Amino acid sequence: MMKKNVRVLWLLNHTTLRRFEVRQLRALGINEIFCPKNFPYDEGNLSASVDETLDQTLTLPAADLQVLNRQNWYDTPGEDAWRIANQYFDVAIIGFFPKQIESCVRHFEGAIVMRVFGLAKGHSYTGILGDELGAAYIEKLRRLEARFWFGAGYEHLKNEEGALFRKRDCFLPVGLEGDVDPDAWHGGDRRIFFVCPRIETSPYYQAIYRTFKQTFSGLGYLIGGAQPIRVNDASVLGYVPREIHERNMREMRVMFYHGTDPNHIHYHPFEAIRAGMPLVYMAGGMLDLLGGSELPGRCKTLGEARRKIVRILGDDRTLVADIRGSQMCLLEPMKPENCAAAWRAGFQRILGSLQKKAFAPPTGVPRKSRIAVIVPVGYRGGSLRGAKLLALAIESGSRQAGQEAEVVLAHLDDPDCYRDNAFDDLPPSIKRRPYKWRIIGREEAQRAMAYAGLERPMESAHYQVPDDGIRQFMDCDLWVIVSDRLEHALLPLRPYALMVYDYLQRYENLLPQVLNQRFIRAAHAAQRVFVTTDFTRKDAIQFAGLPERRIIQVPMLAPSFSAPATPAHPADRKSRKPQRYFLWTTNLAPHKNHENAFRAMRAYYDAHDAQLECRITGVDTSNLLKSDLPHLKSLREIIATSPALKRQLKILGELPDNAYQAQLAGSEFLLHAGRIDNGTFSVVESACLGVPSLSSDYPAMREIDAQFGLNMAWMDPHDPEHMARQIKRMETESAARRRTLPSAERMASQSVERLAGAYWKAVQECL
Repeated sequence: MMKKNVRVLWLLNHTTLRRFEVRQLRALGINEIFCPKNFPYDEGNLSASVDETLDQTLTLPAADLQVLNRQNWYDTPGEDAWRIANQYFDVAIIGFFPKQIESCVRHFEGAIVMRVFGLAKGHSYTGILGDELGAAYIEKLRRLEARFWFGAGYEHLKNEEGALFRKRDCFLPVGLEGDVDPDAWHGGDRRIFFVCPRIETSPYYQAIYRTFKQTFSGLGYLIGGAQPIRVNDASVLGYVPREIHERNMREMRVMFYHGTDPNHIHYHPFEAIRAGMPLVYMAGGMLDLLGGSELPGRCKTLGEARRKIVRILGDDRTLVADIRGSQMCLLEPMKPENCAAAWRAGFQRILGSLQKKAFAPPTGVPRKSRIAVIVPVGYRGGSLRGAKLLALAIESGSRQAGQEAEVVLAHLDDPDCYRDNAFDDLPPSIKRRPYKWRIIGREEAQRAMAYAGLERPMESAHYQVPDDGIRQFMDCDLWVIVSDRLEHALLPLRPYALMVYDYLQRYENLLPQVLNQRFIRAAHAAQRVFVTTDFTRKDAIQFAGLPERRIIQVPMLAPSFSAPATPAHPADRKSRKPQRYFLWTTNLAPHKNHENAFRAMRAYYDAHDAQLECRITGVDTSNLLKSDLPHLKSLREIIATSPALKRQLKILGELPDNAYQAQLAGSEFLLHAGRIDNGTFSVVESACLGVPSLSSDYPAMREIDAQFGLNMAWMDPHDPEHMARQIKRMETESAARRRTLPSAERMASQSVERLAGAYWKAVQECL
């Protein structure tokens, strides 16, 4: 069949499957097949093994083969390995392992066959892949066009799938290699042979095990199957070598097979039939589809199965003969010679599509990738600055990689939230695009997805769509949403990632439970979730329940600052000398720890001979002492008890950037009093301006301190007296602490330009 020397990466280790599929490939003239030399010992690979003999047929340099053999093909092989794979191999046959799928789709340039063998009824590979890798990942597979194939082992599996997998279905039937030898069975051991792996590690198999023991209580049996954890049951064998397993099938009186799922079946019922062992099985499963709906071994109830097995154990030779004489028909679809035609037809399609693609004329110069950085709510201050930095990092990283991308910064079309000059600091190359959220129902969402060629079930009652008045950002290849604040499911017209800075709701009572659940669902539906601290990465796993492989930690970004020409040092009215002060930047959020900070300042002014004025700035801080928010009401009471605090406290409100930097540059130190969050980059800005910081001590701030080398002073945000003592200490030590601030070279090493490559690499995983 093959006109060229086709090579196949068979990136699986299943022992029985390998014996069959290698023979099928060789029958097609494909003799060069690479298999992994290691595999993860987990519950998905209990039937796996390594076969090094296939290496003898590979005609590629020994050094390159050595590189391939060192890789973990179930995770993320190195770039050298993929370079070699692309140089020598035409087809990759992979399993349904999410990391393997991601890596292969990202790096391999040949045909990719996702080998699947069925799931429990009601589940689909389309749905599971969306859950594991993000709802938009199917679109990524669709863009592979003729290079991607849904390699179903049974012809009807495509019926459970979405439009893409049905369209790309390539039936490659499952078979069973080995001689059929029914005369080898003698059944002298009058026990039931039942196979049930993973009893102590899988609730699914544990339930099957318990049902079996209850159904066949009082009868003799032996239970095979690999057990990662030993089962306290003498009848459970655990793992045994192949020859022992085959001997058990020759010697045991009968096998019982429990499976009733129409979309999945195990190998051992066929192995039993091949060995001549009578098989008693349950109706409704795949054996019915394979020709077993009228066979004498079929049982509609567990009671019927017990009665038949009791007869077999009691030497009912007529029933044994009837079962053994009729069940051989179930092997017919599994015989290698009966699978050959389908394998030939399937590989003709796979290789034919590759050849057409190889000779297709170019369709023009490909356009640049376009990435939308979308701010989903009316963020200002540090949050808006973070979105701008993200856009800058993506653009810079793409340019450094020689893959220059267009970046769009999208923000709510709300003049009350954003001044005309709020985006003047963006470079001209980053276009800003105002938009409004539009909420649509399930039916409209289904139509929109169909028009976009993205057929998939719509499960939510409502969806939100960013409406920019142009194409709803359909002209962008990826949406990066800055936070998870999506009150409805995002209509996945494009792949999207979330930039999640923190999970404050884990520590503070900030959100109604229904909103928290919606935000977490948004993260689960995203293709990737970007975080900037290990603290948030752990929260994403432990609190939000995100799979670790979907989380990408990128470096924290801080803007570059320079000292203003005229620092703010307003003169005292009597002495006309500059008034010394420290600056507290905050907002009205509960986690900013206002009450403890006010108690600390009262103690500072009343008991510590305070010499510094406190100036407060930040979003909405002009309302700090006017607000009726529950966590702010106590502030008026605290300030009323301390004339010194009232006299020395100056609330500046939200300042333009240049005015804020002037105030910061003229301060003795910056105060950061929050209880918990993903950290504040005001301390980085402060260091750039030559001003030390006193910060609450919590994990994210420690990470910022370590990355930027800030040498900050620390205080306990839960202890107002300790906070007061540390403020007093900073009053006297601030000059000395200025000398410990990071050098310009150290700060430059953490610039957006220096860190941008990590951001572009993260974005590439979604493109």
